[in-house]
Amino acid sequence: MKTLEAGMILYHGSYCVVENPELEKCARFKDFGQGFYLTTSKEQAQSFAKISASKAQGRGLIPAQECLAYVSSFKVADIAGLDIFAFETANVDWLHCIVAHRRNKTFEDIRNQMTSYDVVSGKIANDDTNATILAYMGNVYGPMGSEQADNICISLLLPERLQDQFCFRSEKALSKLQFIKSETVVLR
Repeated sequence: MKTLEAGMILYHGSYCVVENPELEKCARFKDFGQGFYLTTSKEQAQSFAKISASKAQGRGLIPAQECLAYVSSFKVADIAGLDIFAFETANVDWLHCIVAHRRNKTFEDIRNQMTSYDVVSGKIANDDTNATILAYMGNVYGPMGSEQADNICISLLLPERLQDQFCFRSEKALSKLQFIKSETVVLR
């Protein structure tokens, strides 16, 4: 897992250009909670931009005939004064954190613990992993939170193949990002 560092370049994929991220516009029930999500993988951001555009078309936010999405690049100016929590790998704590943020009244102690951090980072649980996590939340592998269910779910997620993500959860964290540019991604 990559550690957040000053000077690092991070990417955000979306159906629109994002120069000035706003926390209130960020979805609440994402892996590490409400925040602005970025990755070191430009390819992952491009993939997410396409998914974001498709979802935006379905919700009528952009025209159905729209053929472009965007990857916005940011430089981390500095990390001084930020409270940062990093999941080093996709382990049980990571899994429970993701589930806690996706389903209310589940692993609440973990969700509450994460509120004190400006940035949370770890492996990304993206649309490719969604079916496995939904099965886990549906107790398909055994009772959610049991050692058996945790181990089966994590092994099926193939954590060594997952990309990284950084969730900037506070205004202080967002102030450390410098917009560089946006690039288009062709949808078709």
